[in-house]
Amino acid sequence: MPGTIFITGCSRGIGLELTRQFSAAGWDVIATCRNPAAAWALADLANEFGNIEVHALDVTDYRQMADLARQLDGRPLDILCSNAGYYGPKGVAFGHVDIEEWRKVLEVNTISPYKLVETFMPNLLAGNNKVVGVLSSKVGSIADNSSGGGYIYRSSKTAVNQVVKSLSVDLAGQGITVLALHPGWARTEMGGPNALIPVEESVAGLKNLLLQATQESSGHFYNYDGSEIPW
Repeated sequence: MPGTIFITGCSRGIGLELTRQFSAAGWDVIATCRNPAAAWALADLANEFGNIEVHALDVTDYRQMADLARQLDGRPLDILCSNAGYYGPKGVAFGHVDIEEWRKVLEVNTISPYKLVETFMPNLLAGNNKVVGVLSSKVGSIADNSSGGGYIYRSSKTAVNQVVKSLSVDLAGQGITVLALHPGWARTEMGGPNALIPVEESVAGLKNLLLQATQESSGHFYNYDGSEIPW
């Protein structure tokens, strides 16, 4: 049975396609982005489907996040999807790391997913599925790192994987399932035009993982195709 999903970072890319696919499947979608007035594609989707509501949310503005939770006023959320992310400067090699950018990336990619769960926990507990999906990346896998570099983005995703693992342990007694998800190298603005996977294929896989999540899968790191990624 369709329910309600809350998604961050919906103005483009993975978040926009998640909004599209869940709404097309009959789910009520609470779609958030930093500036809804400039999110033309999201506005078009909301006009096309009657089950999408758009809210402004900068995931690093925790006061705004708390205000949005108050607006939702205990409304049940079946799935909470932390999708908003920031890559930061590309091509970061040893000796060329911008510390201030590193802090920004960690705030968006590591701290805000934790705050999202903390803030909307009452809503999750009121839902049926009680699933949290956090968009991570395979480049955050320590076991998979054979090329080095990428200090900023890599470390933010490695760190959020640890957040996912701890949440899965701490919230297991309340029936909450928490997953780390790798969308693959998808053709989005972040992934670029040379990416290997159409965004529709990536999101279809992520959607299946979110819908099929169980307590047994909680605390694990999955590729969009359902295969498990080593930490």
